Amino acid sequence: MPLIVRDHSWTQNQNTVYISVPLKGAKTTNVHVICTDEYLKVSFPPFLFEVFLFEPINEEKSEARIGDGVAVFTLQKRRDEHWEQLFTNIDKEKQKQVRERAILKVQEKEAEKSKAKASRIQQEKKYALETMMKLENEERDRIQKIKDEECARASAEMDFWRETQRKTAEEKENRQRLQGSGGKRDNKPVHQKTERVNVTPAITPLHNNSNTTSGQRSIKPKPKDLPVPRSAGCIKISFTPRVFPTALRESRVPEEEEWLKKQAEARRAVDTDLAELEDLSEEERNPDWLKEKGDKLFMAGNFQAAVNAYNLGIKLNRKIPALFSNRAACHLKLRNLHKAIEDSSQALELLTPAVAANAAARLKAHVRRGTAFCELQLYVEGLLDYQAALEIDPRNEALRTDTDEIREIIQGNTSPSNS
Repeated sequence: MPLIVRDHSWTQNQNTVYISVPLKGAKTTNVHVICTDEYLKVSFPPFLFEVFLFEPINEEKSEARIGDGVAVFTLQKRRDEHWEQLFTNIDKEKQKQVRERAILKVQEKEAEKSKAKASRIQQEKKYALETMMKLENEERDRIQKIKDEECARASAEMDFWRETQRKTAEEKENRQRLQGSGGKRDNKPVHQKTERVNVTPAITPLHNNSNTTSGQRSIKPKPKDLPVPRSAGCIKISFTPRVFPTALRESRVPEEEEWLKKQAEARRAVDTDLAELEDLSEEERNPDWLKEKGDKLFMAGNFQAAVNAYNLGIKLNRKIPALFSNRAACHLKLRNLHKAIEDSSQALELLTPAVAANAAARLKAHVRRGTAFCELQLYVEGLLDYQAALEIDPRNEALRTDTDEIREIIQGNTSPSNS
């Protein structure tokens, strides 16, 4: 069962209520708040603060500030009046109904936010697609314009060549006609005629040109000035080795480097001054060896012995997240649910920043903490951890099924005994 926080304080004026809840050293990231017009809940495992408000408030105008070890809530009253007390006295059945209404209201708000976010993303994708199509159409029109210009230029050149061929054929036909008419007009031998009259001196080069075909001159293309061929060469390319198997994304490089640095520091942070190490061998003083030993004991079903191995490994090095996460799994088997929550939370703190290399470890820590919450009947907190795990591995069908079952329990459609 959660530990109820009772050392809170509150003040009020005519239109506002101020509530201060101490966080007992909990991290701000581990604080979960549910607030409606008649109900306020602050959960920071293993502690819980819950209040059924004396009068309704305007939750849209209310504010919460979490930090410096305290959560301060500024609640706006719906009616300007002085409250006799902060809590309202209602029976357990009424309290259950208020909790259920609050959870449903929060879920509806989250669903609306998700729907609005999905709609915004869809609009952005649509705008991006339309912009891309517009750019592609402009590029296509530009290419088509170049093609049309080239086609028109080629057609003009072809028409010019055909006109040149026609004129050449006409000139040839005229020359042949002149030659034929000259021979028929004079009855003297042709050789005597040619001695006296040179009718068409321009014909002589035509017969002496060795590059002609069927009496026509051949057209030689003008040689083009071509650049000198470039000399061959060899370019050597070397790539920086990647520690992470994922594709390089510049936006994740700092987080990956920070994670590698933290892992290197964790391996060096070994406490060798413990009294327990006096009777241990050099191999048994290695946190990694102790982790493997604990894993084997866990697989064999000896959970308490596995906890002892992880305990010594944590004493040697408190910066290895796998020791805390695996000890949380042992505590789940031993029904030490609060300890399982604490170890899972410690593992998640060490598994920062969130990168691809520690995704599997973060998923296990979220599932183990969510399972412990559900065993304590804190289903809302458990659902948050299962949803965080599902975001890491959206294709995990078993995880999705468990998440849906917890959601059904919260909504009252399924009893916890059937989950």
